[in-house]
Amino acid sequence: MPFVYKDWEDLTIRDDFMFKAVMKNAELCKSVLEAILSQPIRDIRYLGEELSLKAGSMSKGVRLDVYVEDEAHTVYDVEMQVRQEADDVLPKRMRYYQAQMDVELLTRGKDYSELPKTLIIFICPFDPCGRGWHLYWFENTCRRDAALRLGDEAIKIYLNTHGTGEHISPQLQAFMDYVNSGILNPDPLVQALDRQVNEVKQNETERVSYMKYELNLREQYKMGKAEGKAEGKAEGEAEGMAK
Repeated sequence: MPFVYKDWEDLTIRDDFMFKAVMKNAELCKSVLEAILSQPIRDIRYLGEELSLKAGSMSKGVRLDVYVEDEAHTVYDVEMQVRQEADDVLPKRMRYYQAQMDVELLTRGKDYSELPKTLIIFICPFDPCGRGWHLYWFENTCRRDAALRLGDEAIKIYLNTHGTGEHISPQLQAFMDYVNSGILNPDPLVQALDRQVNEVKQNETERVSYMKYELNLREQYKMGKAEGKAEGKAEGEAEGMAK
């Protein structure tokens, strides 16, 4: 897939950089979580801006979009997952995020019993499970009796912004319409999100940060492409020698 540069003025809430920038507003971040979960949250605090979790020097790093904790010490990771990948990639990505989060949280907690409840939420402008639902909620349960829960308090959620399968709150529907196509709705949350997007675009520091961010992505793309060519050449030479 070729690298595609997007102009600063054209960014929307769906773009990774803009989503992270908007979610720096604690009140908006809390309101989005409340809309998705349909439950009130009194307060949140950030555990690290774009926190990079590493299990070791040889491990694949994880950069979390939104990493926050509420007043009950429940920890949330919220990701804008725009790219639709192979069927097995998203759940395994969640599994890896969960593992890396647990390592970091255990370092702070020192004991297994102190691991907090966690929710990993992927906001997807596509249907990751093909059921047409707006919300897919996963918890570990017994295969023999689904009512028997493991109780590890590790919850994983897909929010399908194109879902049509069940009734949801008008606010969540307005949020998903805004994510899908930028549709402005009188809903206060959507109005506040759009104002924040426009404020970010007027922020020169954020604009410069985006330029650096895109430059870094472009360099990573070039390096990956060069490595791919080198590997292909080496494999071709080895195959030729073998023949």
